[in-house]
Amino acid sequence: MGDAFFKASPIFLLTFIQPIFVSPRMKSISYLFALSLLVLGCSQDPATHLFILSGQSNMARLNPEDSFTPAVQAEFGAENVIVVKDAWGGQPIRRWFKNWKPAEGDTPIADGALYDSMMAKVDSALTDRSVDTITFIWMQGESDARQSHGTVYGASLIGLMDQLQKDLERDDVQLVVGRLSDFDMDNARFPHWTMVREVLVQTAESYPKGAWINTDDLNDGLDRQGNEISNDLHMPGDGYTIMGQRFADAAIQLIYE
Repeated sequence: MGDAFFKASPIFLLTFIQPIFVSPRMKSISYLFALSLLVLGCSQDPATHLFILSGQSNMARLNPEDSFTPAVQAEFGAENVIVVKDAWGGQPIRRWFKNWKPAEGDTPIADGALYDSMMAKVDSALTDRSVDTITFIWMQGESDARQSHGTVYGASLIGLMDQLQKDLERDDVQLVVGRLSDFDMDNARFPHWTMVREVLVQTAESYPKGAWINTDDLNDGLDRQGNEISNDLHMPGDGYTIMGQRFADAAIQLIYE
């Protein structure tokens, strides 16, 4: 039972307001007031929450049904949750952000095809339904780190959020990102690995309703082929399960905040 319950719950008022008043008449008035709040609160429809999961391979390998969806359904009710996932391995952010530009020159070029694929699923899921909150959950950046586009990554992610909010006709879409793991902290294979890793955190922390999760401890163990991995680009099965739970926890916290 959180602080919000004690601040707003009519049940709390009905239970605890009586000792404040000493006259019998005032006790009756206080009960009627609290009871009216309780009836009003119960008559409101529960909020509906949309969660959009997208990104490249580490998101593609996450099965929402393992941990993410059960967690948000347990918190808000299965009937009040919509989960849409659309993710593709090995893809840079320019496949989502249509106005992406490189730091220098005019190539490569953005196409936005994966964004359109994602939004087609979102539109289908929202047929005849309205939602009270929308949370965009993003696990991506590996390709941009490998292709040395870290200097434009932060602006690209903000641009993607602006693009998403415009298309959804909302200005309150929440953002949860997964920070790149400790796979290449020396930037030996992916020149902008630590840069993109840091930009993801900075963007999430500066975003009006943003959060990020850590994945450094999730890329060790046995991969899907049974091979031992350590600080790998990808994660073992239980790593994705934990990542899904962390995404859910962060999203839930943002919704309550």
